[in-house]
Amino acid sequence: MLIAFNKPYLVHCKFTDDQVPPRPTLAQFGLPPRVYVAGRLDHDSEGLLLLTDDGGLNHRLTDPRWKAPKTYCVQVEGTVTDDALARLRTGVDLKDGRTLPAEAQAIEPPPWLWPRSPPIRFRKTVPDAWISLTIREGRNRQVRRMTAAVGLPTLRLIRVSIGPYELAGLAPGEWREITPATEPRR
Repeated sequence: MLIAFNKPYLVHCKFTDDQVPPRPTLAQFGLPPRVYVAGRLDHDSEGLLLLTDDGGLNHRLTDPRWKAPKTYCVQVEGTVTDDALARLRTGVDLKDGRTLPAEAQAIEPPPWLWPRSPPIRFRKTVPDAWISLTIREGRNRQVRRMTAAVGLPTLRLIRVSIGPYELAGLAPGEWREITPATEPRR
């Protein structure tokens, strides 16, 4: 079984939480029993999260050798320039090394975008913009660190696809069972 889930903002990618008071987890969304998260998505990020009850499929989905393309819609603070996009496309130097080249383009705010609670802070004197960013690795908080490195701090981060699997049509907190691809794309 493979599940596509639209992870809401500030929900943790686990089923239990030791914090006091407990934080929102996947347990509150009626997911099937014995499914496990394939990969991760930070608590302050939103969008596509895959879950499966198949250990082999989980391994294939998360194995770094697969280099599954992961696409994000990213709201950034500032004005997107050709130079910033070019730097993202060639790879960015981070403290843990240079990133692989990314696919990056400026986009309009997605028409399907749901409101976020709490909303993004609005500042009259600082513009914001949206970019589509596709990466093929999964370092800790990588997209946020990449956009910050090119002078565009991330305000909102929504993952819209992982390999052939897409978020399309799922509202925050909704999930659907999907058919696993026969072979991961390389």
